[in-house]
Amino acid sequence: MSESWIVGINPVEGALSNDASRVREVLVEQGQRNARVQELATRAKALNIPVHHRPREQLDRLAGEARHQGVAARYEAPPMGGENDLPGLLEKAGQEALVLVLDGVTDPHNLGACLRSAAAARVTAVVVPKDRAVGLTPVVRRASAGGADRVPLIAATNLARALRTLKDAGVWITGLAGDTDTSVYGIDLRGPVALVLGSEGEGMRRLTRETCDFVAKIPMPGAMESLNVSVATGIVLFEALRQRSEKR
Repeated sequence: MSESWIVGINPVEGALSNDASRVREVLVEQGQRNARVQELATRAKALNIPVHHRPREQLDRLAGEARHQGVAARYEAPPMGGENDLPGLLEKAGQEALVLVLDGVTDPHNLGACLRSAAAARVTAVVVPKDRAVGLTPVVRRASAGGADRVPLIAATNLARALRTLKDAGVWITGLAGDTDTSVYGIDLRGPVALVLGSEGEGMRRLTRETCDFVAKIPMPGAMESLNVSVATGIVLFEALRQRSEKR
């Protein structure tokens, strides 16, 4: 486990709501009058978490490039899950299993936005390669708006092996790529499903793509050739939810 600083109202609120036992202290900017920040301080005190008022400059240093909004929390982050955690998560989700696989997303803002969408879509787990992902940095947590604390994040030592684990559990895998004629809207995304999106520049790696059961694209009639990975993630996740909400 490692300690890091979570900054911003939504990330701190997410940590207090979902994993308060790992919050070691909360810092509030001196003179801060934002009602939500004051509410977070009150909640932290009720949970016996120390609350300290500090100059804005100290929070600026902790936040770096992130926007702290007058509040920060020192958080003892648990290790990310591993491939061995997948079977249990899939068994618990059953026929509603919906897994998001991100093959090498390295931009922290993109990963955070993907986690936010995953949490909103009640995704079973988000799987990333252990050595080709940005990890749960403070910027990722800030961009996830609390999503990082609401969805299991699995760091796979071998992504192809993790995909085979999904297939062995009865999960159908659809990868997203632009160079195919198959529309994602024509794929059945009901039942246990995994959706795979590649990195910002290179897309899915060859072995990842070969492991997929289907490869589909998001149709784009406009002039752009591709979408930001976090935007594409939101589209395909909620297409899956739309299909699942319809009667068979």
